[in-house]
Amino acid sequence: TDEDGEPTGIALPYIITYVDGTNQILSIRRNWKEEDKSKQKRLHYAHYQYIPGFGAYGFGLFHLIGGFAKSATSLMRQLVDAGTLSNLPGGLKSRGLRIKGDDTPIAPGEFRDVDIGSGAIRDNILPLPYKEPSAVLAGLLQKIIDEGRRFASSADTSISDMSNQAPVGSTLAILERTLKVMTAVQARVHYSFKQELRLIADIVRDDSPANEEYPYDVDAAQGRKAKYEDYRHVEIVPVSDPNASTMSQRVVQYQAVLQLSASAPQIYDLPELHKQMLHVLGIKNIEKLIPTTKDQKPVDPVQENQNVLTGKPVKAFAYQNHEAHIKVHTSAAQDPQIQKLIGQNPQAQVIQGALMAHITEHVAYSYRNKMSQALGVPMLDSEEGLTPEMEYQFSQLLAQAAPQVLAQSQALVAQDQAKQNAQDPIIQMQQKELQIKEQEVQQKGQLAQAELQLKAQEAQQKNQLAQAELQRKSTKDQIDAAGRADDIRVREETLKAKQEYDGTKLGVEIKKHQTEQESKQELDGVRMGIDIAKNRAQMNTQAPQQRKGKTA
Repeated sequence: TDEDGEPTGIALPYIITYVDGTNQILSIRRNWKEEDKSKQKRLHYAHYQYIPGFGAYGFGLFHLIGGFAKSATSLMRQLVDAGTLSNLPGGLKSRGLRIKGDDTPIAPGEFRDVDIGSGAIRDNILPLPYKEPSAVLAGLLQKIIDEGRRFASSADTSISDMSNQAPVGSTLAILERTLKVMTAVQARVHYSFKQELRLIADIVRDDSPANEEYPYDVDAAQGRKAKYEDYRHVEIVPVSDPNASTMSQRVVQYQAVLQLSASAPQIYDLPELHKQMLHVLGIKNIEKLIPTTKDQKPVDPVQENQNVLTGKPVKAFAYQNHEAHIKVHTSAAQDPQIQKLIGQNPQAQVIQGALMAHITEHVAYSYRNKMSQALGVPMLDSEEGLTPEMEYQFSQLLAQAAPQVLAQSQALVAQDQAKQNAQDPIIQMQQKELQIKEQEVQQKGQLAQAELQLKAQEAQQKNQLAQAELQRKSTKDQIDAAGRADDIRVREETLKAKQEYDGTKLGVEIKKHQTEQESKQELDGVRMGIDIAKNRAQMNTQAPQQRKGKTA
């Protein structure tokens, strides 16, 4: 029923014990755990089977291929019997034929005496008609064997027939094909054994007393009474590999992993991988053969360089002086003598990779210490796991400290670069070349400025010459104008003198004419004198006006 008491129609698992024949019920027991809300059926027996059967029991591999095995065995016996009877046949002989030594077999090359009543020996002996082993039976036997192999999924390819240069993947595929049936049996036995161990663990847990003390000292905060609790969260499983039934198959699998690790060794734990390989091969004292970094102790950087060169494992620790270690390791990596010797070593790439990996480990610890200094508090151990709230808050603090560490690193790199540039002869030569180029540029600039100044001076001189020419032309024009004015004045004075001369001359002529007229016309003297006076007055008034007009 459900929580409301209504029937659900789902059958619940019970165990009912009754007497066979009378059907008298002896007990009814609940077959699920009391705390199990889903009421799943509890298993009390571990069933070792190859495939499930139609009844309570399953089928094994022998049940599946047993008919083929019996048929092949029967046919093989028939063929053997036919060969035996054909090689040692029996028959009939006449009563009167007697062989010395009775019926004992005749050895090869042996001749015995016989007594016959009459006739030839072949007339007194009749062998039974035994046939040779039948070719039909031999073919049928081979066919049954092939069908049995095909049914059992067994491959005919032998590993010994393969080449040593064959890929590991092909070898592994043939191994899996050859051992497919055995692997299936191994996987099913593994699963059944796992179920059996769980049943045993449940029995031990349920029968363990909760209040009984341990028979030995226990350093636990909960006290010494916790035996029942020890088995509540414990699961016991077999350690075998359900997918690899033989050691050769496991070895080939690890060889495939080793080949993969050669292409990307940075993502594999190579010491652990080699330890597991040796464990599969059954090698003892693996810890002495392959020392792990877990057992390493801190050493000085020179010893670490020696360990790297000799192929020994190295490990960095959080409390070491990582900057000093990095300087020593990088100096060793840049040493020309060490580089030359490593270059002649067949394991040069491995040594260089190990050294760079160790330097990278120190760099990681150094970066962690810088972040811790920027935060002002020790770094949390994130490998043990952080709660989401702690991780969120811690990430915010790290985001604030990261720019400070970046600025410090950039400043250090700039200083180192400046020092290297100051010591590098090539950089110094380049700087000298830059200085020479700068001086040439300055000289070219100075020459250009001088040329500009000369051009400016030439332009200024041209301007001054032009102004002087203009002044000269202006002075010349002024002189010419003055000369022309003087000419005009001279002409005016000449004209005035000429006019005066002409007037004087005219006066003389008039006087002369007057004299002549006086002489001729004495009678008209008075009148003529008046006319002459008038003419003279008119001439006096017109003469200044004429001079003014000429001057203008």
